[in-house]
Amino acid sequence: MQLIPVVDLKGGVVVRAHRGEREAYRPIVTPLSPSARPRDVVAGLLSLAPFRTLYVADIDAITGAGRNDDAIAELVRDFPGLDLWVDAGECDPAQIVARARSRLGTSIVGTEVLGEADVEAALAVDGVILSLDHDAAGPRGPARAHRDARLWPARVIVMTLARVGSGEGPDMAALERTGRLAEGQGAAPALYAAGGVRGPADLEALARAGVAGALVASALHDGRIDAESARRWA
Repeated sequence: MQLIPVVDLKGGVVVRAHRGEREAYRPIVTPLSPSARPRDVVAGLLSLAPFRTLYVADIDAITGAGRNDDAIAELVRDFPGLDLWVDAGECDPAQIVARARSRLGTSIVGTEVLGEADVEAALAVDGVILSLDHDAAGPRGPARAHRDARLWPARVIVMTLARVGSGEGPDMAALERTGRLAEGQGAAPALYAAGGVRGPADLEALARAGVAGALVASALHDGRIDAESARRWA
């Protein structure tokens, strides 16, 4: 299993995410970095462990409030060894292909912004990553994207927004349901957990469950996942 650190970008800086309440996100304060500048925060994360992949959420792009393209381009330039997964609210196939061609990361298609008419075309683009987004009320976005595993690409994130930054533990029930659904339809995507990871015990539990990776932010900045544990799963 792979531990994947997360940075959430808003207004050109890294913010601390909490339960998907994006209007309340504020610039991050962390012992890993002297500032909330994306480059400083990522350098701090890499001081813990040689992470191979970084998840970048462009909150402004997702919410239609702008974009953080310059910050993402800076990360690509300054950390060429990192594989960036970028959630920037992209669901148009042309946008997804354009990101890949520009070498500015791999697009994540989140169901919360995915239109009903875009499901098949967006998820058919080579290399794309699907994020099955959930909030406290349940699945967000087109039902087909959540229920038809035959449409899913090779990598699928099970994102429980209500648990992001909560420290409540990963949503094992959602991961189990998603795995059963995929298996029942003859699909076998690699599943990634997002939201609620508290520390090494949760990483162990996810690994035992066969999860391919875990997206984590707060537990790294708070020290609940220390350098030794981070290196083990990086």
